[in-house]
Amino acid sequence: MASTVESSSMTLGEHLNELRSRIVKCAAAILLTTGLVWSQYESVFGVLRRPFDAARLEHPQTILAFTGVTSGLAMQLNIALIGGLILSSPIWIYQLWRFVAPGLHRKEKKWAVIFTGIAVPMFLTGCWLGYAVLPRTLNTLFEFTPPKVSNVTSVDSYISFALHLTLFFGLGFLLPVLILILNFFGIATGRTMLHSWRWIVIGAFFFGAIATPNGDPFGMSIIALPIMVLCFGAIGICILNDRRVAGKTTDV
Repeated sequence: MASTVESSSMTLGEHLNELRSRIVKCAAAILLTTGLVWSQYESVFGVLRRPFDAARLEHPQTILAFTGVTSGLAMQLNIALIGGLILSSPIWIYQLWRFVAPGLHRKEKKWAVIFTGIAVPMFLTGCWLGYAVLPRTLNTLFEFTPPKVSNVTSVDSYISFALHLTLFFGLGFLLPVLILILNFFGIATGRTMLHSWRWIVIGAFFFGAIATPNGDPFGMSIIALPIMVLCFGAIGICILNDRRVAGKTTDV
């Protein structure tokens, strides 16, 4: 017999209270880690500027400078907030699943922990990869600077670019987890997503093209292939899950 829901359907008020509780916990975690990054600002900034310094070895005409009175404060706030968001990812990803958990069956709640255990390393791996490709991306962009012309790059503009690229990669690596969510909650079958394989390939290489603006096929492939492997691996798990669900339905 199919598993029963652990508790009766929640009312709208209960859902809103649950959502508020999760948001408060996420906000508290982000504020705490933001304060931690703020307290270690100089060390974090040193790590973030390394890709620029590496690119500057090949492009000495580039200069990193502040271009406004409030640029320093805005940059420190930006670093602290995005750094806090990345560091607190285990908390807000887990809280997201805890919000979903009341609607799951008793035996299915274990997936909240499993998905969190998968999503956090995926997100952090994506962030690391975004940081790793940053020097090559900067080298490509600096090559467009004409000879005998200095490229004065504002510090806040560079930091914003570096942080958003890192965060973008992290979110991109959550795509396989999203595929699993759609399947395990019965929104889409593995076969349906497999039929959209062309869009996955196009999307992966488009993602690689953004990270390697010079269009280098090797560089694009290094980034696109892991995403494709992860996505198709997730679809394979979805197909196996569909067979498991179909077998249980047949046995009832």
